[in-house]
Amino acid sequence: MPAAYTLPTNLSPTTVANTASLIRIVALSLISGAAIASRLFAVINFESIIHEFEWLGSFKRVLRVLSIIFYQEGHTDISRQEFWNWFDPTAWYPLGRVVGGTVYPGLMATSGVIYNLLHAINLPVDIRNICVLLAPGFSALTAWATYQFTKEMKDASAGLLAAAFIGIVPGYISRSVAGSYDNEAIAIFLLMFTFFLWIKALKQGSALFGTLAALFYFYMVAAWGGYAFITNMIPIHAFVLLLMGRYSGRLYVAYSSWYAIGTLASMQVPFVGFQPVRTSEHMAALGVFGLLQIVAFAQLVRSHVSSQQFQSIVIAGVVTIGILGALAIVGLTYKGWIAPWTGRFYSLWDTGYAKKYVSTIS
Repeated sequence: MPAAYTLPTNLSPTTVANTASLIRIVALSLISGAAIASRLFAVINFESIIHEFEWLGSFKRVLRVLSIIFYQEGHTDISRQEFWNWFDPTAWYPLGRVVGGTVYPGLMATSGVIYNLLHAINLPVDIRNICVLLAPGFSALTAWATYQFTKEMKDASAGLLAAAFIGIVPGYISRSVAGSYDNEAIAIFLLMFTFFLWIKALKQGSALFGTLAALFYFYMVAAWGGYAFITNMIPIHAFVLLLMGRYSGRLYVAYSSWYAIGTLASMQVPFVGFQPVRTSEHMAALGVFGLLQIVAFAQLVRSHVSSQQFQSIVIAGVVTIGILGALAIVGLTYKGWIAPWTGRFYSLWDTGYAKKYVSTIS
């Protein structure tokens, strides 16, 4: 069957490549525009408002952030402590809530930064409109991050298809329509972009991209409790690569830089604190990190001893360390030093877990 259009034979490869790049840019721009436009119907049909009570609580907190941090120049440390110690008697009435220690601050900080950047360039946009339109704006970034991730995994054509799907998929639209000022408004973008940076770091063996993945992981931790998905998916990926016999220095550099920097950074979020070293959800990441150190040490030993001696050392070492590690985790969990699995971990394997067992959702 003849092609619909035949390419001219006098075009140089550079011209063809540049034209293909231009088409991809136009397609990605249209996908981003469709992602934003499909989320604006509530604002166009009615007005610019935040829809639900939970999201109004987030809006109330961003007003608090603006009032005590961004408006008090020269007193940043005092203002930050004031926010972390903020007790709101009107939240969860009549009990009240210690907001600073029980909130993920990433959403409010993002809104505050955008608000100040716009005002710095003399665009006096109201903070309410920023909060209302934040989720649709980040949906375009999510489409771009998904494109980059899929392009890194396969090619640009697959990336455009994946970006189109994530831009219009109903499940994501329901959490990112205009006026849905919730943590997922920015978290899905951070989730996809962190995975992209992880793949980039793994393919190149780059500590730079591993560090960038850790920094965006920290941003994700500060934004949404669903960071546990990243905390478990990256270790599972690394562990499967080990089982497949695909250990390399690139894997070691990428995972070690991501885990070490990302874990230390995540512990700076007050609501998270020491959970990365005291909860079962984070033990997989710690275990794979330790396993990689053992494998790297084994590779070093292998280069200095005979193959028969190496096999004996590896078998004895793996069995001993495995038994001691398992006993340590069981013992610390029994003593209460390591918290048991939570609902977010079970939701990773059973997507209907929350609907079945969380009363506020079911």
